[in-house]
Amino acid sequence: MSECGGRGGGNSSSSSDDAEDEGGGGGGGSAGSGSFSPAPAGASSAGRLRRGLRGASLMARRRPELLCGAVALGCALLVALKFTCSRAKDVIIPAKPPVSFFSSRSPVLDLFQGQLDYAEHVRRDSEVVLLFFYAPWCGQSIAARSEIEQAASQLSDQVLFVAINCWWNQGKCRRQKHFFHFPVIHLYHRSFGPIEYKGPMSAVYIEKFVRRVMKPLLYIPSQSELLDFLSNYEPGVLGYFEFSGSPQPPGYLTFFTSALLSLKKDYLGTVRFGVITNKHLAKLVSLVHSGSVYLHRHFNTSLVFPREAVNYTAENIHKWALENREALLRWLRPHGGKSLLLNNELKKGPALLVFLPFNPLAESHPLIDEITEVALEYNNCHGDQVVERLLQHLRRVDAPLFRSLAPEPPAQLPDPSPIAASPCCNTVVLPQWRPVSRTHNVCELCVYQTMVGLRPSSAGVPQCSFFEMAAALDSFYLKEQTFYHVVSHSVECSNFLSSYSPFSYYTACCRTINRAATGFVDSAQGVFETPAVAFSSLEEKCHVETPGSLPHIEENDYLFPEVDASSTNVTGLSCRTNKTLNIYLLDSNLFWLYAERLGAPSATRVKEFATIVDVREESHYVLDPKEALRKFTLESFIQNFSVLYSPLKRHLIGSDSAQFPPQHLITEVTTDTFWEVVLQKQDVLLLYYAQWCGFCPSLNHVFIQLARLLPADALTVARIDVSQNDLPWEFMVDRLPTILFFPCSRKDRSVKYPEDLPITLPNLLRFILHHSDPASSPRSRADPPTKECVQSEAVFQQGHISHLEREIRKLRAEIGALQRAQGQVEAQLSSARRDGHRLLRQKQSLEARHGLLRLHSEQLRALAERKARELEELARRLQELADASQDLLTENAWLKILVATMGRKLEGRDGAEELAPPREARPDRPEPSGPPRLPGSAPPPPNISSAPASERSDENRTG
Repeated sequence: MSECGGRGGGNSSSSSDDAEDEGGGGGGGSAGSGSFSPAPAGASSAGRLRRGLRGASLMARRRPELLCGAVALGCALLVALKFTCSRAKDVIIPAKPPVSFFSSRSPVLDLFQGQLDYAEHVRRDSEVVLLFFYAPWCGQSIAARSEIEQAASQLSDQVLFVAINCWWNQGKCRRQKHFFHFPVIHLYHRSFGPIEYKGPMSAVYIEKFVRRVMKPLLYIPSQSELLDFLSNYEPGVLGYFEFSGSPQPPGYLTFFTSALLSLKKDYLGTVRFGVITNKHLAKLVSLVHSGSVYLHRHFNTSLVFPREAVNYTAENIHKWALENREALLRWLRPHGGKSLLLNNELKKGPALLVFLPFNPLAESHPLIDEITEVALEYNNCHGDQVVERLLQHLRRVDAPLFRSLAPEPPAQLPDPSPIAASPCCNTVVLPQWRPVSRTHNVCELCVYQTMVGLRPSSAGVPQCSFFEMAAALDSFYLKEQTFYHVVSHSVECSNFLSSYSPFSYYTACCRTINRAATGFVDSAQGVFETPAVAFSSLEEKCHVETPGSLPHIEENDYLFPEVDASSTNVTGLSCRTNKTLNIYLLDSNLFWLYAERLGAPSATRVKEFATIVDVREESHYVLDPKEALRKFTLESFIQNFSVLYSPLKRHLIGSDSAQFPPQHLITEVTTDTFWEVVLQKQDVLLLYYAQWCGFCPSLNHVFIQLARLLPADALTVARIDVSQNDLPWEFMVDRLPTILFFPCSRKDRSVKYPEDLPITLPNLLRFILHHSDPASSPRSRADPPTKECVQSEAVFQQGHISHLEREIRKLRAEIGALQRAQGQVEAQLSSARRDGHRLLRQKQSLEARHGLLRLHSEQLRALAERKARELEELARRLQELADASQDLLTENAWLKILVATMGRKLEGRDGAEELAPPREARPDRPEPSGPPRLPGSAPPPPNISSAPASERSDENRTG
């Protein structure tokens, strides 16, 4: 009793703690037995969290090391969740508010906030409106701004110019319009539109297009304007309407709309629309009834719109005109980006590209009129009277009024090569590349209509026309083997049949003149003066002049004095040749860069240029830039191209020779220097290569050694990049690398290095010595050498041998140096091999270590995974322990309440028994064996005895 009292009196706090611990333990036992329910069935997650915290606090008192581990694990989990699941908010800088794109003084209404609704409002109140959609950052929009302002300054009193910023994200234009490019120009003519403009962003072109939209129909009041309209190179559609009976005749509005629709579908405006109100003018184009529509075509039959078969609508009129139009000339306007425009046009056949400065606003274009005249004559195969009348109008020749321009049956095709009634003769200097020129170099060709040929004389025989001579040359070249024999100074004649007509014969009288001397052919025989072609002998310096060629027709004023500059020889030429030309026009103010790439000079005062491009033949020809671009030069240019043996020279494009400084060993040849270096110097060994040829650079050291070995005054070692330099077809090769040898004085007998022979220095030396031996020339075989020549040749050979011996000694010294260098390289290679073996062993050792480290890493990874699983299990157990601790605390509280209640009852009973007198025991009402039970409370546990109550009463009495 003294121990419980002392413990209870002196250590009340500790005893209460122990009681709590014991109660907790007992509660745990009772909970495990299922005799106590610590929490209600519908507890919330917040309550569970609070219980977990309280359980953790109890666990911290008992096992603080587990709490530290759980806290550390929870912190790590929270940090991982924060870095993996959190996202930083996107930071977007708001766009700056737009500013005015045009100045305040500009005649253009600038809606820089994209007010599309306001633009639609002002558009309804104006007759013609131009809408300029732009983006402020777009370079093309910025460049077109000044052009729009310039056009607006000219038309602001008639047209409303509105600019709309279609890039501002808060504007209606950005939300409603979806453009793929900027700028975009739309035109509206009252309620018709939009008509998109796709032409050049130039003020003059924009203004011209706006004026076409303002006045889509051209009024034709007189016959002169009618001829101007019909002689234009663009196809024209005419409508006849009588305004006397009605201010708006039936069908006029439909015809007006068709003109606007044509501009909408074809921004180039290639089809022009005109209107006639005079019935007499209308009869000239076969228009009788008001509302009739006429499509003019130069060479095919002109058409009248079939109103009986097709509905008279704007769409049908436009479609009918577009499908049946006839293009005489066509403008090409590449937009500067990737396009197949030029490719598609050039694939159609040979094309004549004419670059000329063009002003769309000019009232007249004299140069275009001359080109139109050439095109009309070139395609006039049937001698059409209407075309002739239009040509007279273009030439401003007064002619009687014609009755009608109605379609007429085609005239009978004239003979394309008329035969002269009397014989005509011309002298021809044969080009050196013809085989017959080796024996005869001058021929007199005469055209006869009889089989008996006459010898040409000086009795005033007229000279033949160009086409007669072209036919004569064709027939002559087919029969030139007749003159293959020994060179003769006598005149030899031969008659042969024309290859074109069985009714005409030609006579060719050929002879050989001394080519070494420059002189003139005897004019007494009806021969015009021609410079002779000079040749040098083998003993003289190796030098060859430019080979002669047939004269160009541009020189007709010299060859044929009777030909007037105003006469023409291209009439119907497109039907008499297999090389029919398509003629295209380009504005040199916009596309001069294309002309420069085709051969036009970059620095020129007048930007006029003409070229013929033949894609199929892979060639193009350039009109001499010194010649003025006019009708006669164009006709001559077309004639030179159309003949069978064209005298035109293919234009060659090459690298700039200034970028290759003169080299000491190997000479770099370009297109410009090919003739001077290869065909006018001594023996030349030429290498054909290209930058993309992978094998070509491996030959450089061989050619350098060859150039060092042979003297520079005896042989020129050269090379040419054929990917950057064009050459005449006879000097081109079909594979790379290719080596050609051009011997001195025999350039026409160039030799190709054998393809199956390796390109080495000894093989090249044998190849050169074999083909450059003077003894192998025909001259040496014909005439035996003299004693002086043999001695000089011996001296030359002795010097050559001495030079070769010196070069051999140099080569032996270089070989010795190379052998020593080879020994050093072999020693370095052996050392490198040893180092390689050592590195290989180190590599194997490192790989073994790497394998061990990989295995250890896998073990550590497995251990980490196992520890992670253990930590997860430990956390789960800690959570269960916390939940159990909370249950025990709840049970412990209930037990404390019950013990306290029972203690108070026992104290009350003891006090009553001491004060009350003793009573007899009633056998019929036995005393309860346990303490009283509170209403609604659970029965006390069976393991609780009354001993603690008595002890508590003893303690209270003691206290």
